[in-house]
Amino acid sequence: MTTSLARSQDIHPTLDVPRLHELIAPRAPVWTAAELRDLTATTAEELAGPLRRLLAYTPDQRWWARIALTDEVELWLLSWLPGQGTAPHDHGGASGSFAVLEGEVAETYRYPSSPIRHRRHTAGSAIGFGAGRAHEVRNVGTAPAATVHAYSPPLVPTREYATLADVPAEIPSLG
Repeated sequence: MTTSLARSQDIHPTLDVPRLHELIAPRAPVWTAAELRDLTATTAEELAGPLRRLLAYTPDQRWWARIALTDEVELWLLSWLPGQGTAPHDHGGASGSFAVLEGEVAETYRYPSSPIRHRRHTAGSAIGFGAGRAHEVRNVGTAPAATVHAYSPPLVPTREYATLADVPAEIPSLG
């Protein structure tokens, strides 16, 4: 049996391994939140060694590197020193996911017209979310953290908010 590889792809040299090619092989024009969760969870678990070799921590801001980009999905590695985080934002109508490679991050999130909620994510956990979710993520622990993120469709700009209370009743797509 042969494995179909993405037609148009860009993979970070540190992660250019057959398993990642299999994980990002074409499926559908837009991946579901569940497919993205499986992608980030499997990437964090099975490619932990190469991910940790690539990982860096910077004191001024969280660090990030794109792991892979195809016509259907983008995959990122992020690091978070204690206290580092994002502003409240959405993903412009893209579905997303993140898995915690190491450490722990706190997420505050909401869907339009829903209450603001809080959740902690620890090493080994993964979550997928639909296009309408806005959130902020922060390392509130005392140790560094690292996460693997995926979005589909790829390359959709994010939209920031002053607070999650400012999320509109509908999040229009920017894709």
